[in-house]
Amino acid sequence: MEFELVIGDKNWSSWSLRPWLLMKQAGLTFNEIPVRLRSPQTKSEILAHSPSGLVPALKWRGKVICDSLAICETIAELYPEKNLWPQDMLTRAIARSVACEMHSGFRDLRIDMPMDIVNIYPGTAISDGTKSDIRRIVTVWREMRQQFGQLRSDDQGFLFGHFTVADAMYAPVVTRFATYAVDLAAMGDDGTALAYMKTMRTLPAMRDWEAGAEAGLKARGL
Repeated sequence: MEFELVIGDKNWSSWSLRPWLLMKQAGLTFNEIPVRLRSPQTKSEILAHSPSGLVPALKWRGKVICDSLAICETIAELYPEKNLWPQDMLTRAIARSVACEMHSGFRDLRIDMPMDIVNIYPGTAISDGTKSDIRRIVTVWREMRQQFGQLRSDDQGFLFGHFTVADAMYAPVVTRFATYAVDLAAMGDDGTALAYMKTMRTLPAMRDWEAGAEAGLKARGL
């Protein structure tokens, strides 16, 4: 299958990271169509590829699939053998629940801690709303790992043992917590969230994305 994935700058586009990482983890081949964000031409360049005017967008068979979660769902459906959702029905429902919670929630976190992979901003003041978001995410990670991931004999350190759409959805948060040097222990982490972050950040695909983020900024002279 021939895929083209339209993405924004790797340093800033948290939404683009999600399907990109999922497709890389699934071992799929696709062409990247990069669009520069934060420029006067950004909107027109995106609209040339994506009718929603947003990235990411997946171009496939002459059509365009918009929205990161919709793209991830499409890939999971096209490649059931990749097990991009848990196989058990109830576990799969829980995985979808936490993925959708990330997709539609945590507004304060998004505002206070925008994704900025290359830079580090320790000690950044955060609102009470963001602290609440962080505590909830720490809880989600701990509960998913303890109730599902850690119980698998083939546990690989991901939320549900093996890499799923849920991990792709939370990948940008992993980078945010690193960028803003969040004290996870102060947010209720017993070490589970920190270990999960290490699992995610050491993925070769995540390292490739981070290298792309740095190269992209250098190319723009930033």
